[in-house]
Amino acid sequence: MTQKVGSMITFRRPDGQDVEGYLAKPDKLEGAPAIVVIQEWWGVNDQIKGVADRFAQAGYLALVPDLFRGKTTVEEEEASHLLGGLDFADATAQDVRGAVLYLKEQGARVGVTGYCMGGALTLLALCNIPEVSAGVTWYGFPPLDYVDASKIKVPVQGHWATQDEFFTADIVDKLEAKLTEANVDVEFHRYLAHHAFANETAVGPGRIPRTQFDPVWSRMAWDRTLTFFGRTLWGEAK
Repeated sequence: MTQKVGSMITFRRPDGQDVEGYLAKPDKLEGAPAIVVIQEWWGVNDQIKGVADRFAQAGYLALVPDLFRGKTTVEEEEASHLLGGLDFADATAQDVRGAVLYLKEQGARVGVTGYCMGGALTLLALCNIPEVSAGVTWYGFPPLDYVDASKIKVPVQGHWATQDEFFTADIVDKLEAKLTEANVDVEFHRYLAHHAFANETAVGPGRIPRTQFDPVWSRMAWDRTLTFFGRTLWGEAK
C-alpha cells in the first residue's frame, strides 16, 4: 500500500463546531492553490485519502472533510445507511464551507471536487459557497431541483460514465442543459464506462454490481481534472 503523505487535522465550521479532516500538503506550500476533496459514501477511507495525496503530489493543498465523523465501511448496506443519515444542507454549508474557509486562510484559490455522493455535494457547494473558485464533479449530482444554476459563477467540469446506471446519460444531459442555460462555464466529459470508473477499489468480485474501475478512462479524466484546475486555480488568490 502506498504510504500516505497527509494526516488528520481539526478545522472549524462556520457555526463554531470542530470537524476532522485529512490534509495532504504539497512539497511547495507557499502559493499553492487548494482543493476540498469530498468523500464517497464509504467515508474517509484510504482510497479517498489517496486522491488527496495525488493532488498534493500535483502541487495542491488538499483537504478531505470527514462528513461521517470517523465512520467508514466496505458494505453497501451500511454505506447506504450512512448516506441516508447525512444532512446534505448542513454538510455543504458547514463541513464543506468550513474546509473551504480553512484553506482560504492559506491565501489560495480553492476548488472543490467529489465522487458520487461527493459529486452531488460538489455541485451544492458551487451553488452555495461563494468562496469556491472552481469545481469538478465525478459521476454524481443531487436532484436537479436542488441545483440553482443561477448561483454558480465559477467554472465547472464533470466526468460521467455512459453506462452508469445510477446517474444515467439522459439525466446528465438535463444537468448539462440546465447549467448551459444559466450561462455557467461548464465542461462535461463522457466515457464508455461504468459508475465509479475512477475508483481503483471497484474491481473484482467484491465490488458493488454496476460499478467497475477503468484505468484508461480514469487516467484521462484525472489528466483533464489537473488541466482544468491548472487553468482555474493557479495565480494570485481572489
